[in-house]
Amino acid sequence: MISARLLGRTGTIFLAIVLAVAVLVPMSNLLLPVGSPLHVPDYMMPLLGKYLCYALLALSVDLVWGYAGILSLGHGAFFALGGYAMGMYLMRQIGTRGVYANPVLPDFMVFLNWKELPWYWWGFDHFPFAALMVLAAPGLLAFVFGWFAFRSRVTGVYLSIITQAMTFALLLAFFRNDMGFGGNNGLTDFKDILGFPVQAQGTRAALFALSALALAGGFLLCRFIVTSKLGKVLVAIRDAESRTRFIGYRVENYKLFVWTVSAMLAGLAGALYVPQVGIINPSEFAPANSIETVIWVAVGGRGTLAGAALGGVVVNAGKTWFTGMLPELWLFALGALFVLVTLFLPKGILGTFTEWWTGRRRPAVAEIEDEDGVARAIDSRGAPVPAE
Repeated sequence: MISARLLGRTGTIFLAIVLAVAVLVPMSNLLLPVGSPLHVPDYMMPLLGKYLCYALLALSVDLVWGYAGILSLGHGAFFALGGYAMGMYLMRQIGTRGVYANPVLPDFMVFLNWKELPWYWWGFDHFPFAALMVLAAPGLLAFVFGWFAFRSRVTGVYLSIITQAMTFALLLAFFRNDMGFGGNNGLTDFKDILGFPVQAQGTRAALFALSALALAGGFLLCRFIVTSKLGKVLVAIRDAESRTRFIGYRVENYKLFVWTVSAMLAGLAGALYVPQVGIINPSEFAPANSIETVIWVAVGGRGTLAGAALGGVVVNAGKTWFTGMLPELWLFALGALFVLVTLFLPKGILGTFTEWWTGRRRPAVAEIEDEDGVARAIDSRGAPVPAE
C-alpha cells in the first residue's frame, strides 16, 4: 500500500492521471469506432507515447537538478544509449527480412562490407539481455563519469560543461561508420518486438501503456528517494554542499548514487521511445536536446517531479503544434519561453500553481496586541494562529 506521505496530494493526483491514461487511451484506440469523437487515431498513439518518454526523461533530470543541484546538460547521452540498446535488439529481430536478406548482419553492415558481427552486438538477439543493457549501458557510463567528476569535486557550471562535452563526444563517435551503429543513418526499418509487429495497432497501444506505466514507476521511485533520509541529504547537498561535507556526509557517494539512478531512468525512456518512433540515430546525442530537456523541467517546475513530467508533455505538445505552423521559428519560441518562465514563473507551472493554491487556502495572518500589550497573530477569521 502506497502511503499518502510518499506521494503527497500532488503526487497522488499525478499518479492517478498517468494510470488512467495508461488504460483509457489504448482502450479508446482499440475499442471505439473510428467515427467516435473519443476515438484516438492510430497515428496519435506513437506521438502520445513519445511525449510520455520525454516526460520520463524530464523526471530523470529533475531528480538530479531539482533535488541534488546537479545541472546536467548531457542526459541526452543516457537517453540515446538506452535507445541504441533497444534498437540493436530490434535490428537483430529483422533476420532475413532485410534488403540483403542476411540472417546475421544488419543491412548497413552488409552495405559497408562487414564480414562478421562485432562482439558488442552479441546477445542482442535475446530480449532479456537487451533489457539489461538498456539500464546497464547508461548506468555504467554515468557511474564512471560520476566517479571521477564528483570525487574531483567538479560542481556548478564546470560540471554542466563537461556533461555537455561528454554527449558531444558520443555524438561524434556514433556518426562514424566504423563504430558499427549505422553511422549517420542510425538504426531503423524495425519489424518485430517480442514477436509482435512493431507497426501493428495492438503493439502501439501496448507500447503506449508500457510508457505510461514506466512513467508511473519512475515517479514512484523518485518520490521514494526524495522523501527518504537520503533525499533530505540530497537537498542539503543542493543548498549547502560544503557544509554538508563538513558535518561528515560523503557527498560524492550520494551524488554518484542519484546520478546513476537518473541515467538509468533516462535510458529506459530512450528504450521505450525507439520502437514507437521507429528510428534511433546520432542526432539524439545532440547537446541541444539535453539543453531542451532542462527547459522542460524549468517550465514544469524544478524540484516537483510531477511538474517536470508535465513540462515534458506540454512543451513537446506545443512543439508539435508550433512546428506544424511555423517550423523555422520554433527555436526562437523555445528560447522566449525559457526567458519568460525564468522571469515570471521561476517555480514553473506546477510550482507556481501549488504556491497560489496553498496561499488561497491559508487564511491571511495579522498581528495585533492584546490588552496586556503582548503581540499575537490572528487569521482573517479572528482565530489565533499557534506559534510555530
